[in-house]
Amino acid sequence: MLLPWLIFIPFIGGLLCWQTERFGSKVPRWIALIAMGLTLALSLQLWLQGGYSLTAPKGIPQWQSEFSVPWIPRFGISFHLALDGLSLLMVVLTGLLGLLAILCSWREIQKYQGFFHLNLLWILGGVIGVFLSIDMFLFFFFWEMMLVPMYFLIALWGHKASDGKTRISAATKFFIYTQSSGLVMLIAILGLVFVHYNATGVWTFSYEQLLKTPMSHNVEYLLMLGFFIAFAVKMPVVPLHGWLPDAHSQAPTAGSVDLAGILLKTAAYGMLRFCLPLFPQASHEFASIAMWLGVIGIFYGAWMAFSQTDIKRLIAYTSVSHMGFVLIAIYTGSQLAYQGAVIQMIAHGLSAAGMFIICGQIYERLHTRDMRLMGGLWGRIKYLPALSLFFAVATLGMPGTGNFVGEFMILFGSFPIVPAITVISTFGLVFASVYSLVMMQRAYYGAPKSDQPLQGMTARELSIILLLVVLLVLLGVYPQPILDTSNAAMSNIQHWFGSSVSSISTTRP
Repeated sequence: MLLPWLIFIPFIGGLLCWQTERFGSKVPRWIALIAMGLTLALSLQLWLQGGYSLTAPKGIPQWQSEFSVPWIPRFGISFHLALDGLSLLMVVLTGLLGLLAILCSWREIQKYQGFFHLNLLWILGGVIGVFLSIDMFLFFFFWEMMLVPMYFLIALWGHKASDGKTRISAATKFFIYTQSSGLVMLIAILGLVFVHYNATGVWTFSYEQLLKTPMSHNVEYLLMLGFFIAFAVKMPVVPLHGWLPDAHSQAPTAGSVDLAGILLKTAAYGMLRFCLPLFPQASHEFASIAMWLGVIGIFYGAWMAFSQTDIKRLIAYTSVSHMGFVLIAIYTGSQLAYQGAVIQMIAHGLSAAGMFIICGQIYERLHTRDMRLMGGLWGRIKYLPALSLFFAVATLGMPGTGNFVGEFMILFGSFPIVPAITVISTFGLVFASVYSLVMMQRAYYGAPKSDQPLQGMTARELSIILLLVVLLVLLGVYPQPILDTSNAAMSNIQHWFGSSVSSISTTRP
């Protein structure tokens, strides 16, 4: 019964924020903080209940807790939520980064605070809905629902880009990309439901029922492509990444934290939860293409990051590079690489959030994101440059941080299966160190551009960043709780994907 509350609390909290703005600008902030705090506490409570390491026989999904109410029974649509190790970790990450997003925008947002927090909480509620939905119609409903508040977040509270582009154009670009890809996924979902109906005579949108759908080879491949394209735009996979740098550079800090930390993870989650188990044989055939797209993403993201002058665009391109590793891991079919992908998703969520929050703090002091106008900041702001250095080395995969564990497990798990791709993508880590150090050198070293002292970090700013530092180091030193929690869910996915390899030779016409 706890599961619906994980979604309802942010939605109700958002409406309260919007309506209580008239009582003062601080009221919505506190309501948003309490709502996200409750959501995080609930998700941690579910984690402490345990039982995530149980593996079901023959790859049948094993849910730790479930909630189902009929919604549109005629078409077999129900309000069906379920939780396993993978979705739980993503929900905890969402709760944590949601809380930090509210804290980091405490001073930044000065107009329409109520409406801002309504949008922020509804994005988070929608994301949690995506992670919990097991009914395909409900999944699609939440998937599309995240877009509208994100559009408002960028369009109303965004910053003007250094190249003169407006925040409205960035928001519109984001909306068009994700909306059109969502349409492709809707067609694929409906196609899958029709195929199931033709085979069984039953209308259903239930994930567990659709897993057993018999399909011809060509139909399976087409439907898999529909899902893959929708997830590839959100992930983003090169060449479908065009919306990301603009959306990141114009979004307010909280928007960037949500985008990099949580929204990109919904795509990787979608691939693991839906693409591979629903269409195992088609996914297996498509795997080499997907992995090469991941390799291209790693190098393209790193190369583009290297040439940026806007610090937020630089970090946006690092996300493209890091999600390339996750894409390779998803399509290897290796249990070790899957576990690494989960660690990498969490570590990237934390490190990207830290980088964007630091960018927001620099912007509040200098009112610019152009690295050519920074320089010499090391001696002008207390603590911030050193913390920035920590996140820069975490991004390049320094041992002792979660990013290293994730990347190491992905490469180690992928090598026996695709040695060439693994070796080539390893060179991407060299580029990662280049763009991380270039960012540090341009922003913090060199001659100061002005002599006036800058305000040091406040206790609020320092505590947000230190929490992320502690979590990243903990993840790097002791990732075992995460591995234990995700193990059963990942072995299930591997079972579905692995079973396709053995059955390809027997089922193909």
